[in-house]
Amino acid sequence: METLKFILDNLPAIGQRTIEHISIVGVAVSLAVITGVPIGIAITQNKRAADIVLYTAAMIMTIPSIALFGVMIPVLSLIGQGIGYLPAVIAVLLYSQLPIIRNTYTAISNVDPALREAARGMGMSSLERLRQVEIPLAVPVIMAGVRIAVVMTGTASGISQTDPRQLITGALAVSLLAIAADYLLLWAQHQLTPKGIRHPRFRARRVVAGKLPA
Repeated sequence: METLKFILDNLPAIGQRTIEHISIVGVAVSLAVITGVPIGIAITQNKRAADIVLYTAAMIMTIPSIALFGVMIPVLSLIGQGIGYLPAVIAVLLYSQLPIIRNTYTAISNVDPALREAARGMGMSSLERLRQVEIPLAVPVIMAGVRIAVVMTGTASGISQTDPRQLITGALAVSLLAIAADYLLLWAQHQLTPKGIRHPRFRARRVVAGKLPA
């Protein structure tokens, strides 16, 4: 009851922090997708480059956030951004790279070679095969990486507070946000996935709803 009273008494501040949190994660993960997906596609052409990039991204994941901020703050202080929004976005961006790059690399690498050959036989160029065949088939796995990045970075919160009410409120808020974001991205994944390879359970739901024939 004490925690509930704390939440009700601080709703405006909680709402403001929630918006800030969504903004940081949303901007950072969007940038991670914009950079990570092309990197994941590019490294499919070179196994050595793939090993180096994936190893580097994995190393970044192991760096404690305190150490990462310790490096960034002096550098970003030179442009007046040592503490605040920009360092937070950069940190989330870096931590989001591994699941997005790894899933993109895995998805593109595992496209059925027969489909590539069929596209090549139809006269498609490498870029056309990538855009019309490989990426659409890879969408579910790529989106799974995005979902992992959002949930993983979205639930990262500080534990320096000693007030248990703040700890419980923060944990509850980020957990609810992570669940909501995961379901939203699952819906986006379903919409972006070509109809022919959508998960059977989604088809089953649409059959039950009367939207598709059984």
